[in-house]
Amino acid sequence: MASKIWSALVRRKTQEDQESKLDRCLSLLDLTALGVGGTLGLGVYVLAGAVAKTVAGPAVCISFLIAAIASAVAGVCYAEFAARVPKAGSAYVYSYVSVGEFVAYIIGWNLILEYVIGTASVARGLSNYIDSLANHAIRDTLTEWIPMNVSFLSEYPDFLSFFFVLLLTGLLSAGVRESSILNNIFTVLNLLTVGIVIVAGSIKANTFNWNIPKEKIPANFQSIAGNGGFMPFGFSGVMQGAAKCFYGFVGFDAVATTGEEAKNPQKNIPWAIVTSLAIIFAAYFGISTVLTLMLPYYEQDADAPFPMAFEKVEWYTIKWIVTSGAVFALCTSMLGAMFPLPRVIYAMANDGVIFKSLAKINPKTQTPVYASVLSGIFSGIMAALFNLNQLIDMMSIGTLLAYTIVAVCVLILRYQPDEAKSYPGLESKDDFMSIKTIFNLNNNKYPNMSTSKITNWTICIYSVFTGFVCAMIINLLDEIQKPNYVLFLFVIAVVGMVVSFIIILRQPVENCDFLTFKVPLVPFIPCLSVIFNLYLMLELDLETWIRFVGWLIIGFIIYFCYGIRNSAEGEKIKKSEIKKQSKSPEKEVTRF
Repeated sequence: MASKIWSALVRRKTQEDQESKLDRCLSLLDLTALGVGGTLGLGVYVLAGAVAKTVAGPAVCISFLIAAIASAVAGVCYAEFAARVPKAGSAYVYSYVSVGEFVAYIIGWNLILEYVIGTASVARGLSNYIDSLANHAIRDTLTEWIPMNVSFLSEYPDFLSFFFVLLLTGLLSAGVRESSILNNIFTVLNLLTVGIVIVAGSIKANTFNWNIPKEKIPANFQSIAGNGGFMPFGFSGVMQGAAKCFYGFVGFDAVATTGEEAKNPQKNIPWAIVTSLAIIFAAYFGISTVLTLMLPYYEQDADAPFPMAFEKVEWYTIKWIVTSGAVFALCTSMLGAMFPLPRVIYAMANDGVIFKSLAKINPKTQTPVYASVLSGIFSGIMAALFNLNQLIDMMSIGTLLAYTIVAVCVLILRYQPDEAKSYPGLESKDDFMSIKTIFNLNNNKYPNMSTSKITNWTICIYSVFTGFVCAMIINLLDEIQKPNYVLFLFVIAVVGMVVSFIIILRQPVENCDFLTFKVPLVPFIPCLSVIFNLYLMLELDLETWIRFVGWLIIGFIIYFCYGIRNSAEGEKIKKSEIKKQSKSPEKEVTRF
């Protein structure tokens, strides 16, 4: 019984050359606009001012640079998988093909959480932005009429954000081409707004704001302004800012979910991911630089920095242009956040690991209409019941876990032998546990079953040591600096990381000439991605982990009660076994 369950958990998805039922209509421009639109929203219009004011100061631009590097290493891993598996479903499908069904289900289940909360948070942010223009009339009225006095919920039900999500759901259900055209228009308006901010803000830039000494800071800001200068909160503040700014880049992976709706997905999806990340970083870096040069970091408005900055310099026309552009930008970001959600649900339902009715495609619009409606209702309820800070806190963990698994999958596949090829040593029987084999002292140039197994185990060990090192840096940094047992354990963990990396580095890599895009510098880039992602995951608070565990428990109940029995891959295996059993008696008869 246990062996059957294990074989079900690790069964892998077989790729079949079937024509997609979805509408292949997205060009490279459409995909790039989707990546930019889905990412360049709350981060640029809220995050830059908030991080500058309370965490990093003018060095917020360095925080965005560090966050961009962390996102880029995850992005190139996504790009290689998009070239390998041009199917709807993003990291879910990637891990299903390379690792197995259970890990894929966990990833898919957490991607649903990511996109639901991403949609809800942007809808709530859009509602708050519009409400602020009306002097918070909506908030005050609903708080007075329908207060929700529950600690873990919002102060009032936000019906406006619920309406925005339902409106967007209807648009996405109408068809990919229609929603893509609107997304392209909104993205152009978004980039124009960013351009206006950078050009207009540069005119009012003052380099003194990057080097304000502590004694020149007004008395009413002394308690919150740190030590002044370019890094008023020190290098630790820059790194904390990078952790926050990282979530401003979440959303580019929406491009990877369009594998069955993109034209030439093997080529266009990787390029769209790389191009959109470059555009997003340029926008964030330019915005954060101009914002902190226009206005001292301690005077920034954490909720709506641009209107405040242009009001301070008395450019009221630019203020309202930027405010209007911000509304369109948040609409684009909401569209980009919600676009991949029904695609992930469709992919999982199509595989039978969640309810198969959600995979139904509308013949007229060629969209997964049931999945779109369900995800819209769920996101709308979340937007109405939780405030923006609660939603942002809940968003990150599923994203980081997905990024980690994708990086691990890249390593697994790059060190896995291609059984379709024929080369020396493919079926090697080398002693798996010998030092000579572990460190590849035989200088094997081609991967085989032994080197692949060594790599897989070493990746797991590397990830454990990495998590241990990150946890100690976050929680026991002061103890590490003293000569005690904590320092000893830390050194052992670091040595374990380094040795594991060297073992992976020594193994032969599959050439993969057929790929249109490959991660450079393997295994360095995927291993670096694992470090970034695990570090940021362990920076999250206990409440986020508790919610995450609760979400996983719900997912496990669905999988073990429904998914494991109705898996399409499981049904294929059963049919093949029945065929084998039906043929075996015939063979026995022919012998006599």
